[in-house]
Amino acid sequence: MSKATTIPGTDGQPRCRWCAAAPEFEPYHDREWGFPVADDIRLFEKICLESFQSGLSWRTILAKRESFRRAFSGFDFHEVAKYGDKQVASLLQDAGIVRHRGKIEAAIHNARCAVQLQAETGSLAAYFWRFQARPHRAAEPQTVSVSPESIALSKDLKKRGWKFVGPTTAFAFMQAMGLVNDHATGCVIGDKVAQARKAFKVPG
Repeated sequence: MSKATTIPGTDGQPRCRWCAAAPEFEPYHDREWGFPVADDIRLFEKICLESFQSGLSWRTILAKRESFRRAFSGFDFHEVAKYGDKQVASLLQDAGIVRHRGKIEAAIHNARCAVQLQAETGSLAAYFWRFQARPHRAAEPQTVSVSPESIALSKDLKKRGWKFVGPTTAFAFMQAMGLVNDHATGCVIGDKVAQARKAFKVPG
């Protein structure tokens, strides 16, 4: 991948080029992508949505995000962990989400894994933030789709029984949740993310 470049946003300020690909991307880029997250529900939601995105576009998933939230109890993994065959059958009929049996069943399975992980480590945040990118090791922004940390996270999650959590999925999760600041050099939001990361207290 070539070095990431910026493009003027709707206010004329430089932003990551990808956020101009669809109208809904700029708000997501400006308000969410890369800002550090310590909330377990949001972390679980994001890793689930990244799993559902596999083979699809983020635009598709973002457009369906509210429907996913309604369908999966707001991604409260303690609730999702209780889902059984009845809920799976209902989800397979829900046109508002991605109706892929394997991914639906994986989300429910991963919710059960998340409950166990939270019990073991105190919080999902404390666990996930162990894998944050080290500044001196991070690649140039948006030049890679995996990293040593995402490979390690994927390997450890799989060891714990999680599904649909390959290294690329793990890296996209890390980009979005602030475990790495992957905004392009010169992106106006990248500076804000850097400040937020500096002020952020790493859980654990």
